[in-house]
Amino acid sequence: MLELSHAERNYLRRQAHTLKPIVQIGKYGLTDSARMAVDTALDDHELIKVKLLGAQDDKQTLINDLAATTDSNLISLIGNIATLYRRQPDPDRRKIVLPE
Repeated sequence: MLELSHAERNYLRRQAHTLKPIVQIGKYGLTDSARMAVDTALDDHELIKVKLLGAQDDKQTLINDLAATTDSNLISLIGNIATLYRRQPDPDRRKIVLPE
């Protein structure tokens, strides 16, 4: 997992403002298919939003587990929407350039 500075997190928050949730995690929680969907979305987009439906009590634990298993950074968790970021390892496919 990449360590992000405060300025980088703020930048990513601003970039994610207009995004819609790509993946929804339902009442069954964090299944293998949900993890795979998040992993694929992070490969394609780098910065995604995940909507948590029905995980009201333990959403912080659930999203921390998701970030750890997908090797991504939790940028924010507001209500039931989490924003995750994982830098694309291939420099040619990177869409987001973080500020220095």
